[in-house]
Amino acid sequence: MNLFGLFQISGSALAAERLRAEVVTTNLANVESTRTADGQPYRRRMVIFSSKPSSPFQLRMASLLAPGTADEAGGVRVSAIVTDSTPPLRRYEPGHPDADANGYVSYPAINPAQEMVDLMEAERAYELNASAVQAAKQMIQQSLQILR
Repeated sequence: MNLFGLFQISGSALAAERLRAEVVTTNLANVESTRTADGQPYRRRMVIFSSKPSSPFQLRMASLLAPGTADEAGGVRVSAIVTDSTPPLRRYEPGHPDADANGYVSYPAINPAQEMVDLMEAERAYELNASAVQAAKQMIQQSLQILR
């Protein structure tokens, strides 16, 4: 892999982790949302990542600059944002406006501790990719200094 390919791979990972953090914060913000636009309680959402193939130009350049690397992946992409199928949690609150005929209210099946762990994972992954970009930038700058 060349240093310039690292920018694309880390850049795509930065964008994917940013979206993951946004989805997790939306989950945390809706932990008590008993009714959405469709009349149901909020459902937890999760981000699914997959590898993104390199572009034809990058594959061609990689094969010219470093033979044998043309089949490497080109980064990360968000393949889907899926809704959790876990049934809502039911609590007995007969005075609540969203209570059913038996007095139960359906709340989202969201564990705030798990969401915080997911948010910390997304933050750490973002930081690591930003560090990789910074390290590649420094290597390129040092190479240019040597060539002076």
